[in-house]
Amino acid sequence: MQSDQARSLRVELSPRTLVYILVAIAAVWLAIQLWTVFVVFVVALVLVGTFDPLVGWFERRGLGRGRALALIFLGVTLAIVAVLLLTVPPLVGQLQHIIENAPAERRKLVAFLGQYQWATPFVKSIRAVPIDSLVVRAGDALLGYSADILTAIGYAVTTIFLALYLLAEPRRAQAVLYSLVPRHHHVKLAQIMVGLKKIVGGYMRGQLITSVVITIFTFGLLTAFKVDDALAIAMFAGLTDVIPFIGGYIASAPAIAAVSGRGAAALLIVAGAMFAYQEFESRILVPRVYGRTLRLSPALVLVSLMIGGTLLGMLGALLALPIAAGVQMIVRELRVELPGEAGPLAEAMRQRDDRVGDVYEEMSEHASAEEAVGIANRLAETVRASELAGTRVSQEIAKLDVDKKG
Repeated sequence: MQSDQARSLRVELSPRTLVYILVAIAAVWLAIQLWTVFVVFVVALVLVGTFDPLVGWFERRGLGRGRALALIFLGVTLAIVAVLLLTVPPLVGQLQHIIENAPAERRKLVAFLGQYQWATPFVKSIRAVPIDSLVVRAGDALLGYSADILTAIGYAVTTIFLALYLLAEPRRAQAVLYSLVPRHHHVKLAQIMVGLKKIVGGYMRGQLITSVVITIFTFGLLTAFKVDDALAIAMFAGLTDVIPFIGGYIASAPAIAAVSGRGAAALLIVAGAMFAYQEFESRILVPRVYGRTLRLSPALVLVSLMIGGTLLGMLGALLALPIAAGVQMIVRELRVELPGEAGPLAEAMRQRDDRVGDVYEEMSEHASAEEAVGIANRLAETVRASELAGTRVSQEIAKLDVDKKG
C-alpha cells in the first residue's frame, strides 16, 4: 500500500494582479487620508442640492445667477444671526438661573425624598453630586474643545465657499466630473445627478417642515403656561429637532425646565405633551414627509443612522438618510441586478439606456464640454419626464434625434 503523498497548494499571482492589489491598497489609504475632504465635499453637495432650486426660481424671474446667490447668502446669514440673537441669550439666562437655584432645589428634593425610607439611596446619591464644581468642570471641558471648535468653523467656511462656487458655475463644475466618465454614460450620470438633487432637496424640505411644526407646537404649549422666553425655547426646539435619536430629548429639556417652577402639574403636562409630540413626529409626520422622497425602509433608516452616527457622530447621523437614499437610487439607476430583480424589464431598461447613450454621443459629437453637459441634462430630464408620465421614452428620444439631424 502506497503512502499518501503530501499535497501542497501553490498560488501564483500575475504582475497585473499584483498591480491591482497595490492600487486597491493605495486607494484605501488615500481615502482614509482624504476622509475630511470627502466629508466637506458631501456637505457642499447637500448645500448645492438645497439651494439650487431656489437659485433657479430667482433665475426664472429674471434675476441673474450671481445676484440670486448673493441674495440667498445674505438672507441665510441674516436668518442665522437672528436665530442666534433670539435663542442664545434667553437660553444662557435660563441655564444661569438653573445653576444659581440648583443648591436650593437640591435641598428641597432631599427634604422631600427624606420622608420615605425607600428613597434613602437616592438621597445619598443626590447629596454626593458636586454641584459647586460642575460649572468649573464644564468651563474647562469647553476650553479643551476650543481648538476643535475653531477647526470645525474653518471647515464650515470652506464648505460654504465650495458650495457657492458649485452653484455659481454649475456647468463648469459638472464638466470636470463628466470628463472622468466615458461619454456613452454621460446621460446616466446626468440622471443620477438629477436624482440626487431631488433627494437632497426633498430631505432638506422635510427637515424644514418638521422643525417648523415642532417650533409652533412648543411655542403654543409654553405660551399657554405664560413662559417668558417661549419663542426662544421653541426656536431652540426647532433647531435641535434635526438631530436624529436624541434631538427630541434635547428639544424637550429646556421646555420642561421652563415650567419647573410652576408646580408638578405643569411639569407633568409639558413633559407628557412633548413626549406625545415626539411619538406623533416619528410615527406619523416623518414617514409622510420623507416617505416618497427617500423611499427607505424602517430597517434601512435605523441601520443608516447607526452607521452615520458611528463614523461621524452628529454630522454623520444628519447625512445618513440622504446618503443612504442616494446610494439606493444610484444602484437602481445603474441597473444593478439584486437577487430576485433580474428579468425582461431590467433588460429592456438597459437597452433603452444604450439607445439614449448612442443618441447623446451623436448630439454632442462637436459640442464643447459645457454644451455636452447641457445636452446630457436635457436628455436626462426627457427620460425622467417620460417615466413619470408613463410614455415611451423611445418616442421622445427619436424626436430629439430628428431635431438634431434636421
